[in-house]
Amino acid sequence: MSAPSSGGASRDGYGKGLLRLASDPRVVVLEADLGKSTKSCHFRTEFPDRTFSMGIAEQNMMLVAAGMASSGKIPFASTFAIFTERAFEQVRNGIARPEITVHICGSHGGIHTGTDGSSAQSIEDLAIYRTIPGMSVITPSDDLSAEELTVQLVDHDGATYMRTARNKTPRIYNEESVAQLRIGKGSLIKNGEDVCIISCGVMVIEAMNAAEILAAEGISASVVDMHTLKPLDSKLIQKQIESCGCLVTAEDHSVIGGLGGAVSEYLATNVSAPLEMVGVRDTFGQSGSTSDLMRTMGLTVDDIVQAARRSISRK
Repeated sequence: MSAPSSGGASRDGYGKGLLRLASDPRVVVLEADLGKSTKSCHFRTEFPDRTFSMGIAEQNMMLVAAGMASSGKIPFASTFAIFTERAFEQVRNGIARPEITVHICGSHGGIHTGTDGSSAQSIEDLAIYRTIPGMSVITPSDDLSAEELTVQLVDHDGATYMRTARNKTPRIYNEESVAQLRIGKGSLIKNGEDVCIISCGVMVIEAMNAAEILAAEGISASVVDMHTLKPLDSKLIQKQIESCGCLVTAEDHSVIGGLGGAVSEYLATNVSAPLEMVGVRDTFGQSGSTSDLMRTMGLTVDDIVQAARRSISRK
């Protein structure tokens, strides 16, 4: 894969993906007063008759989306990741339990948003939605992958949760490579032999940078973009265990129940291999710049490099 290029935020990709789906008359978009932030506003501008602004009423938005889905529509409902949690009961009982297909997008996930502060930094959303039976959980790494995975949701059966980020990040993919992405299948973006770094969201670029530092030390690292946390691509994990022998997970999310938790569940019930987890520990975020918070929470390139060394030492 070619070197990363400058890009946009994954939330921009979500907005572009919705526009690509507009030719399907079944697609409808629901907002909870934050369309400008989630980027669903672009769909609203072009297709106001298929966009529904629900106001600051996330619980109602989820149930309205369920009703629309029951009537043959394909609803995309979005707000901040932290505000989707207000509607957990409605998502569980009104969407997932009756097996209704509604696609939920939570923007501004993780601590990468920085100055929004701990009350707005959802470091548990991926874990929450992983626990709901039948619900798929997706967290793209850049704007192109967010756009492509959003487009694929139109043919996806079952409820989904996609997390997007506010801040721009370098592109992991290009127009050719992004077409190879598939929901439920992780993406091996760098081959290695000594350790595999399994990452998601904004941490994929950090994992790639860590792999470059490790290469300078003579350590060959694989990098996987595990954009779908559920269903987890266990076959890819197994292949990386066989080729590398040890793992690191890197996520802008709590290590409890997130990517690290998902991978450790696989290891505990299938095969033993060293695993080091880079992520938010059992703590809330803070208000500060993105770089300061990433450093405070242990989510830097250096943290991934050190985790890789520890994992290798445990082989």
